[in-house]
Amino acid sequence: MYEAIVFEVSAGIATIALNRPGTFNAFTEQMIKEMIDALKKAGKDPNVRCVVLTGTGRAFSAGQDLGEVQAGPIDFGAFLRERYNPMILQLQKTEKPIIAAVNGVAAGAGMSLALACDIRLVSEHAVFVNAFVNIGLVPDSGGCYFLPRIIGLGKALELAFTGEKISAEEAYRIGLANRVCSAEKFDTEVLEYAGKLAKLPTKGIGLIKRTMYKSLQMSLQETLEYEAFAQEIAGNTDDHKEGVEAFFQKRKPVFQGR
Repeated sequence: MYEAIVFEVSAGIATIALNRPGTFNAFTEQMIKEMIDALKKAGKDPNVRCVVLTGTGRAFSAGQDLGEVQAGPIDFGAFLRERYNPMILQLQKTEKPIIAAVNGVAAGAGMSLALACDIRLVSEHAVFVNAFVNIGLVPDSGGCYFLPRIIGLGKALELAFTGEKISAEEAYRIGLANRVCSAEKFDTEVLEYAGKLAKLPTKGIGLIKRTMYKSLQMSLQETLEYEAFAQEIAGNTDDHKEGVEAFFQKRKPVFQGR
């Protein structure tokens, strides 16, 4: 069904792999449409309890395929509104944990895609490049939103101004990456991490995700109120009941994601 991505579901984990290795998984219109469709499917599928985004070959994504946009003048605003913005918003709407498994270079919009995920696991060979400035552009696809919130304004401005390459070790040091994994065991370590998330209370995680992202735009009072709203929903889930029963029975809970 898909041509520019690979979509697989196994053991509660949906894996979406950008699949244009010959172009370092550079984005095209087709790839973005397929990404959005796959994310919607993963969000609706009750058997999916964690999503992993990665790339095939040696790269996560080199950003936009410039060959696709060389035909003539571009309305950059319309280009983003029609393509990238819906993809980034769909990541937020998908109330399941989303891991960016950054296996290689993540540049430009590829870096922005990784930033828009909830967790970033990176191979020791991974490299981040905020490459927009190198062609006189502004970080887009959420780059100006997520980067300062993840690593702080000062460092975010430095990376956006200079476009310098960030190694996996440096990404971890500044908080851009959650974990650096062995290149040889990268796929195994990612699946192990995703497997742990897939066994957690999925609806609770979805509410945590929704509430935390909303809190970035709200006052303390508004956040407190939204926490109360979210807690009311979480408190009525089967997983909450299972967690309480397991606590009193002194056993490990078995969450079903509902």
